[in-house]
Amino acid sequence: MGIDFTTYLDETIKWIIKSGPRIVVILVLVFLGVKLSHVVAGRLFTLVGRRKMMDEEYKKRADTLSAVIAYLIRATVIILAALMILAELGIPIGPVLAAAGVVGLAVGFGAQHLVQDVISGFFILLDDQIRVGDVVQVADKGGLVERLSLRMVVLRDLSGNVHYVRNGKIDIVTNMTKDYSRYVFDIGVAYREDVDEVIEVIKQVDKELRNDPAFGPDILEPIEILGLDQFGESAVMIKARTKTKPIKQWNVAREFNRRLKKRFDEKNIEIPFPHVTLYLGQDKAGHAPPLNVAIEDGSRDTLKTRATGTSPG
Repeated sequence: MGIDFTTYLDETIKWIIKSGPRIVVILVLVFLGVKLSHVVAGRLFTLVGRRKMMDEEYKKRADTLSAVIAYLIRATVIILAALMILAELGIPIGPVLAAAGVVGLAVGFGAQHLVQDVISGFFILLDDQIRVGDVVQVADKGGLVERLSLRMVVLRDLSGNVHYVRNGKIDIVTNMTKDYSRYVFDIGVAYREDVDEVIEVIKQVDKELRNDPAFGPDILEPIEILGLDQFGESAVMIKARTKTKPIKQWNVAREFNRRLKKRFDEKNIEIPFPHVTLYLGQDKAGHAPPLNVAIEDGSRDTLKTRATGTSPG
């Protein structure tokens, strides 16, 4: 039984004339949909929060969510286009969907980590825990968030290393740049210094820094002096903290420390380096045991030894 080539060719031409243009239109629409997905997602947040677009925090959240929404739009467009093309090819969609459901169920059992990642990523986005541009600590890794999806968070640390963290591995999120940032100072000065004078110097340096056009706009509040925090081995520690715009705390703190060091030098305020005081103890008669000291003089081979001690009276 042979195949009538003429009949087959006629049927093919009819199908091309009937369904070919539709498939071409579908492919063109898919191409345009993929290209416009980012634009549509960005416009959505522009219309919803037109007044807030000048807010840096809102921009970070909008950029993060727009990227995820654009991904979902692309996936939806491609799936619908595939189903429409199958219908044009005369392939029944019902059995395909049923087979896809079975395959999806099997893949779901074998890809539990992927499902866990997607669910965790959804709630991370829903709760606004992380945004692109934040500095965070997650899963023992820290850095600047460069990319965030339903599956993973991409971080770049200070050394330039890129960390890919699955959302399913994230149980605790430490966001250091959410809404605003703080920097805590532990300022050590010598025991002989007047603490009140030191606090006034700290306030003066902070005031000058806030009046500086290069740093002032990044500082949200005057420095908060928490007081004398502890007595260290060689210094008394004064604790203070400053409030800045997100991710600006380290830049402000470095400049503050630089100016404070210069001001301490001008005021002859000592910033002691760690040192140890040796106490040999005394017996009941008030005698201290001798301390043998070896002093290197000139070369390693020449040593001088002396004994020191205290006696009563």
